[in-house]
Amino acid sequence: MKNRSTVNIDYTLLFIIILLGIVSIFTLHTITPTLPAKYDGSNFMLKQAMWYVAGGFVILVTMLVDYDRFRQITWIVYGFGVLSLLLLFFGFPPGIVHEANGAVSWFKFPVIGTIQPGEFMKVILVLIIAHVMVSHHDKYPDQTMKNDFWLLGKILAVSLPPMGLVAVQPDLGGFLVLAAITGSMILVSGIRWRILFTIFFLCVLVGGSLFAAWFFFSGPISLFLEESLFGHVSSRFYGWLNPEKNYDAGYQLILAMLAIGSGQLTGKGIGDMEVYVPERHTDMIFTAISEQFGFIGASLVVTLFFLLLYRLIHISLLSNDKYGSYLVTGLVGMFAYQIFQNIGMSIQLLPITGLPLPFLSYGGSSTITYLLAIGIALNVHSRTKKYMFSEAR
Repeated sequence: MKNRSTVNIDYTLLFIIILLGIVSIFTLHTITPTLPAKYDGSNFMLKQAMWYVAGGFVILVTMLVDYDRFRQITWIVYGFGVLSLLLLFFGFPPGIVHEANGAVSWFKFPVIGTIQPGEFMKVILVLIIAHVMVSHHDKYPDQTMKNDFWLLGKILAVSLPPMGLVAVQPDLGGFLVLAAITGSMILVSGIRWRILFTIFFLCVLVGGSLFAAWFFFSGPISLFLEESLFGHVSSRFYGWLNPEKNYDAGYQLILAMLAIGSGQLTGKGIGDMEVYVPERHTDMIFTAISEQFGFIGASLVVTLFFLLLYRLIHISLLSNDKYGSYLVTGLVGMFAYQIFQNIGMSIQLLPITGLPLPFLSYGGSSTITYLLAIGIALNVHSRTKKYMFSEAR
């Protein structure tokens, strides 16, 4: 039995989160006067500050409980998360389910406001996959081909239901984040690399075949995509490849590129934003930072994110408990993909998928989710037993 009474807080990680919070609140303050008339009276800076305060309490509560205790309620929380996504899928209850921008992804309550279950499902998925992997290795200590496939099947069995329910909302960004979490945790699950390489090769083969079919039969396939569930995906893909030609789908990307490019090296200055970018306070907040503070300001933000990922990876490697390492690894996959995707879509490196930038974009559900994730990472770090000569695993 390991002694976990010694509290060892990662103050560096906390300091990084505080800096990101300051950047978020300050940027939202500068953005507010430039927002469209429909947002009149909305004080996003104050609301975001309140979400950060609430998130601080979430971190505190999360750290009070040994992270091993999370395993006792994992299936209950997972069931609740999947149930909430099912309710959105069936549109029940009708007065609470909320639709925005063509996606049914929120519950709207009179006082609290909107809650997005898909955001919380990200952390829930990390918890359930980590629990499944630890339970599997405890039950099957011998690594065999059969056991590896059995573990892979278990991981996919708990991952695919929430991924599918998020995809049909439709929420492409959320679906890809859940896929990134699943993929990152599979990589450290202990499954033989030849199995993973085989699966990867098959995925590439299928993807290449689909792309070749689209290239040679673009007319019928494009028509099918536009009239199916994937219509929003295909339009964003075309808007990314050629935004000028597909102006309706590439409108936001064109404006984002203009805003970022106009910032040049040092930016235009605080509050000086001449280019209007839709959803600037949420998914496109990176464009506001780049336009006001230029390449230097944007680079500093990217550096903060690199330091954040470095600290999380350090915590994962430092942990002498498999469950703790798995938890933080899943969080690394979640944050790494979201940061790369959000900034990448703003500079036309990737298609636009409607994904917030962690800790910076305005949003209650997303901010609470990210701070909950940080609370879990701090919990793992604070209860990591340090040995003088070696690490017991």
